[in-house]
Amino acid sequence: MKKVLMFALPLVVASCGVLGVKTFMLGEQPAAGDLNPAGIVTSRRSGDSVLTTAKVTGLRANQYYVAHYHNQGTASTDPCKSGGPAIMSSKIVGQTDGTGILTLDGSAPRADIAQATYFNIHTASDAQGTPADPGVACTAVTIP
Repeated sequence: MKKVLMFALPLVVASCGVLGVKTFMLGEQPAAGDLNPAGIVTSRRSGDSVLTTAKVTGLRANQYYVAHYHNQGTASTDPCKSGGPAIMSSKIVGQTDGTGILTLDGSAPRADIAQATYFNIHTASDAQGTPADPGVACTAVTIP
């Protein structure tokens, strides 16, 4: 029994974010329209950087999307409704596959995003990641 606990405990601790990994559930934003985005964002501290991975389903196939962290805005106490400024050094651009699944991977200096309160995904109008809407999916975050 002691051997099982020794192996299980690190897994439980890691999934709670204690080791510098945090996972957040994305929620749908009003700009999603007929899309049904769902997924997770995982942030992991690595030295002076934060590595971010987002996995999202329910998006338009073969479409570019752009994501970034935001600081808290003043329009609402709900981070995803607050209208806070984007932190451009955290910008990640990607394209969905033929079934509407998006995987984003990026890194940002921890100092740049330390005060971020949410992570937002927008439809992009081009491969450079120019946002085409106020956001289709969002989650409140705390930075590891």
